[in-house]
Amino acid sequence: MSIPQPGDPAPEVALPDETGTMHRLSDRRGSWTVIYFYPKDDTPGCTTEACGFRDLHSDISGQGAEIWGISPDGSGAHAAFRAKYGLPFTLLSDEDHAVAEAYGAWREKTNYGKTYMGIGRSSFLVGPDGTVARTWANVKAEGHAEEVRAALEEARAGRPG
Repeated sequence: MSIPQPGDPAPEVALPDETGTMHRLSDRRGSWTVIYFYPKDDTPGCTTEACGFRDLHSDISGQGAEIWGISPDGSGAHAAFRAKYGLPFTLLSDEDHAVAEAYGAWREKTNYGKTYMGIGRSSFLVGPDGTVARTWANVKAEGHAEEVRAALEEARAGRPG
């Protein structure tokens, strides 16, 4: 599946958090949503990225946006990850990776010469109209939350990113 680009309709998200509560992107119409895909809870890169979003959570939520982290991990792993690092935002379980596929985040990866399918770290800023405002296809965990915060600020001000 191709990666949605700015101006494209954002694919629907309907996934449970660690308590089983369903979160639907369609319910966020009228508000900004940051969706970031990450490979696995409590691993070095994913922890760096999540803690970056944690540290900027008040700035991002203060601009009217919610942060949704999505990985194939189940509810137990998400609950432990949130508790261990004090993550104040929503983590969603995409165990069959259908949503990741719709966003082009489920893709071929290579590690130590082995090729396999997995989550490619990527993020999307979804606008109040339900379209993608910004896409990051190959994210580096360090400093990414700041990039997202700045892009949200630009998008809210109507400046091109």
